[in-house]
Amino acid sequence: MAFNLKKVLKALLLSSSQPLAIKDIQAAFTRFHEQATALPLADDTAPVAAAVGETPPEVPVTPATLVVEELAEVPVEPPQDPELYAEVPALVTATQIREAMDGIAADLRLQDEGLLLIEGNAGYRLVTHPRFARWVRILRQEPPPVKLSQSAIETLAVISYRQPVTRGEIESIRGVSAEAGINKLLERELVYIVGRADSPGRPIQYGTTDQFLEFIGIKSIDELPASDVLSSRQITEWLKTTSNAPMPTDTDMGLADEQLPLEAAVTEPTPEADPADSDPETATEPPTST
Repeated sequence: MAFNLKKVLKALLLSSSQPLAIKDIQAAFTRFHEQATALPLADDTAPVAAAVGETPPEVPVTPATLVVEELAEVPVEPPQDPELYAEVPALVTATQIREAMDGIAADLRLQDEGLLLIEGNAGYRLVTHPRFARWVRILRQEPPPVKLSQSAIETLAVISYRQPVTRGEIESIRGVSAEAGINKLLERELVYIVGRADSPGRPIQYGTTDQFLEFIGIKSIDELPASDVLSSRQITEWLKTTSNAPMPTDTDMGLADEQLPLEAAVTEPTPEADPADSDPETATEPPTST
């Protein structure tokens, strides 16, 4: 019977409380062969000869000695299973592990017993099907999850495609304040503070966390769906365009052409006085009241 990689991987998945990475699986196979080829340890309890060439003294045979010899003959490990321990390959490639994991995932979906195998950014792990979420929350005494608002989802989308991004850039893109949305995302541990931007004021920059990847079911940011609106390059060009946009004219604001702008009325220079008006001979007296 040939070595069954799927059975071994399934046992490793069930025994691990953390995601199981491919490198961890390969390391386990390496340790298996190291232990198989290791030399047996010396018996420290055996009597040591007093000098070279001397025969060790005879150990008297007692009932206790017979019991110890009988226990020593009992195998410590269970009988070897050909499916698990015979003809174990010295090298298991990542492709072989992925194919076996895909087979396990397909079997679990076919059995429909409430377990799923997913691959996250940290490795493979077994999870319960979402339809059993209510039972899991009842067991753990956890409240139902709080859904993200539309504002928080839009903010999260900008951060995920633009990161690292500042709050000012988010507000320039969305046109509204992003403080509440960012605080909610920080509280849910979907985003974190990456650092500070090299710009005046050194504003804080935000990026997405590993929990965000698990939240949307991808392994890396590179797997985000392609977008014609939220790509980092297009956002950069849009920010440059908006920051260098010209001031709107009166026509853009809906004012008639013959209306005088308020700025022009305030800054319009006062016409210079006629020199004749300052001539005392030609100047007329202001009217006086009687």
